[in-house]
Amino acid sequence: MTYGERVNPRRLAPRPSRLVRIASIVACATLAVGTVAPLTSSSAAAGGPPLSEVRADDFPADLSAFYTQQLEWEPCKDGMTCAWMNVPLDYADPSGATIRLRVARVKATGDPAARQGSLVINPGGPGGSAVDFTSYVAQSITPKVNEQFDIVGFDPRGVDHSTPIVCLTGRQTTALIRQDGTPDTAAEQRQLMAIASMIPRGCLTKSPTLARHVGTENTVKDMDVLRAVLGDPKLNWLGFSYGTYMGTLYAEEFPDRVGRFVLDGPVNPANGPVAMSLGQSRAFQVAVSRFAADCAKRSSCAYKGGTKSVLAGINRLLARLDLQEMPAKKGRTLTQSEALTAVFTSMYTTQLWPWLRSGLKQATKNDGSQLLALADYANERTGPDTYANNMASAFYAIGCWDAPAPPGAPGLRTLAARWSAHAPVPEMAQSMAWGMAPCAQWFGHTSRVPAPAASTTTAPILVVGTIYDPATPYPWAIALSNQLPTSTLLTYRGDGHTAFGSGSACIDKTIDTYILTGQLPAKGTVCT
Repeated sequence: MTYGERVNPRRLAPRPSRLVRIASIVACATLAVGTVAPLTSSSAAAGGPPLSEVRADDFPADLSAFYTQQLEWEPCKDGMTCAWMNVPLDYADPSGATIRLRVARVKATGDPAARQGSLVINPGGPGGSAVDFTSYVAQSITPKVNEQFDIVGFDPRGVDHSTPIVCLTGRQTTALIRQDGTPDTAAEQRQLMAIASMIPRGCLTKSPTLARHVGTENTVKDMDVLRAVLGDPKLNWLGFSYGTYMGTLYAEEFPDRVGRFVLDGPVNPANGPVAMSLGQSRAFQVAVSRFAADCAKRSSCAYKGGTKSVLAGINRLLARLDLQEMPAKKGRTLTQSEALTAVFTSMYTTQLWPWLRSGLKQATKNDGSQLLALADYANERTGPDTYANNMASAFYAIGCWDAPAPPGAPGLRTLAARWSAHAPVPEMAQSMAWGMAPCAQWFGHTSRVPAPAASTTTAPILVVGTIYDPATPYPWAIALSNQLPTSTLLTYRGDGHTAFGSGSACIDKTIDTYILTGQLPAKGTVCT
């Protein structure tokens, strides 16, 4: 199971253009035509809507305290203002326990009379922090959007700044990241399943109350509370990868409150965990083959010859690492799982392809330092057994709850063998199958079964798909657009995960125009 997250681009060097896309991979896992009327609100300066603007029929009476709360904005990092928003832990018991969600905002910079409301963003994951992404989005999108919209991000329940769920200690996270994700023997398979089982057990022991309430079905209700307290009659949404799933479920739950929705890198809600992992496995094989073809043309490539020679070199490296770890700097070693993470991560943007080429070349000299640095980057490692956030916990806590259980060890073994049989890089396919091991042992699941999106919204929605997207394959974008009758599919003919900010002026202009005016592109529009 692998979604994708548009991680904070400030961690990349050199600084990439506009909104760089990169997925955060948990090693074991490699593990949603017309014009919308302008939205206005008199609450921008106050930080929340006057009570007279909140209609009594806009929410159930027992949720009144949440829908009418006033956010208390205060300065926070990167020039933003931040606030805490209260929501029920369990919407079935709104008078019971509550949790706090962290909300960040970059206020609209233009004429207040031209302000259209808020644009709420999510970078994906599940488990990605929108709070940490908000200021960069505001700085990177066209200034016209930030002139007319407040840019708002909130960390979903269980994520980072918002009542974070804890399932793993730092040491356990490291063990997970370094665990062999392509077990060859019965003993190795038992060990992998044992390591995987510590995640659901940890959730129940370290966050027992929160663990059963972090699913997306609760988060979309939080999104509607946020819409109301921001003073917006409709929600404007810019969601990437898993953020498209949040948007899709919101459109199902609150169809009359859908504003301008951009769903970039769509998740197909009809996919169960096996179908999702299989689709991703195939797409990653296409991506690594495209990387290999590009590498073969460059003098800096570690392996000479054509595409097959590069793929063979990667396979030899992974086979060697399966037997013995490789030395790296500062007394550390590179495992096969970390090398796989480096390869998977580099498929999310061509801006990381030079880093991967360098790491592969370095590895031919028995030095795994560069590949390990890529793995550290993906896992947001900040030091020995320390990590920048709780992604390793939140990724599984949300993702495993959101879907039915995949098969147990015998089924995963069969899938791993089947998927890898003709794959260009078999270990990648095997790790995608075995990456479902934690979810196979999860303690509970949402009542929602995988099914096509079924929203009655009349709002025009923009679905954006990238043809060579490895994490949310292009067929998923076609599927979601077909499931949402009022949507239009915008296609990016390119590599990497998600399209907005990829360097395509056509994509960026089309999405900017839709956000600003509600105008959808012509059917069948393809950008390069």
